[in-house]
Amino acid sequence: MARPREFDEGAVLDAAVHCFWSRGYEATSVRDLIESTGLTGASIYNAFGDKRAFYRKALAHYVQESIADRIRRCEGMEPRAAIGAFFAEILKRSLSDPDHKGCMLVNAALEVAPHDTEFNDEVAGVLALIEAFFLGRVAAGQADGTITATLAAEDLARHLLGVLMGVRVLARVRPERAMLEGVISGAFALLDGGADRAA
Repeated sequence: MARPREFDEGAVLDAAVHCFWSRGYEATSVRDLIESTGLTGASIYNAFGDKRAFYRKALAHYVQESIADRIRRCEGMEPRAAIGAFFAEILKRSLSDPDHKGCMLVNAALEVAPHDTEFNDEVAGVLALIEAFFLGRVAAGQADGTITATLAAEDLARHLLGVLMGVRVLARVRPERAMLEGVISGAFALLDGGADRAA
């Protein structure tokens, strides 16, 4: 019979997320994880596997606690307000991070996914989830008249995904309010039909 774990898995994963997120996958050592989580190397291996498996578990925890949670909270709002709230939270997180860590998912996409097919598929799946959220809100907004219908909902959703990725990368090197707000406001002008008026 397996012994019950003598630690809070959620707290350990939170610590692992912070460690991997701050240092990056390659630069994080098992010793760093031991110091961050308070577990022994043997306990980490028995509970989570090797470093790669632990990173995979930490990334999934990050996605559930951050990205999936944000989508759940925003899905119940009016379409245009949902997209606004989503980006408002991204802006707040980007500007309030003194370490300029960016987004752990985006970091994984740049550092790990290009060299690891399994991680590539997982990151792509989360990006598809975000895109689906944008698509659902855009389509609903086009139906109720709060978002322009002159552009395909699919194209607007993809554009919003691209803006999100750009904001999170910019936040790592230029976490300036005017810069990030400018990128986001351009996307909202497109949702509101700004491109049509300019044309």
